[in-house]
Amino acid sequence: MLAWDVTVISTLADSYVSVAARGAGEVAELAANRKCEKYANIPGAYSFLPIAVETHGAMNADAYDFFGNLGRRISDLTGDPREVAFIFQRLSVLIQRFNSALYSETFVLHDDPDL
Repeated sequence: MLAWDVTVISTLADSYVSVAARGAGEVAELAANRKCEKYANIPGAYSFLPIAVETHGAMNADAYDFFGNLGRRISDLTGDPREVAFIFQRLSVLIQRFNSALYSETFVLHDDPDL
């Protein structure tokens, strides 16, 4: 049985700026490693997969592999070779929606037109 944990990380957070400066996906890899440590003691009947996605779209390597394999398996069933691209497009839309909700809550609306 597969157990997975999804984390979305803001690369703009002060605590991640130095890691994010190393390159795209570095913060996602750090978060995935932390998840692996957190779930190190789950029973052997489970396979754990950490999925960490940065708010600007990069993912940890295991997540890329998982979604790529999933898309290829769906392609094998449907016969449509575009399924891998469709999976990543869907993920991109989810990230955009998450960011939209996240950023919209940071703006304060005022009734006073002079503000």
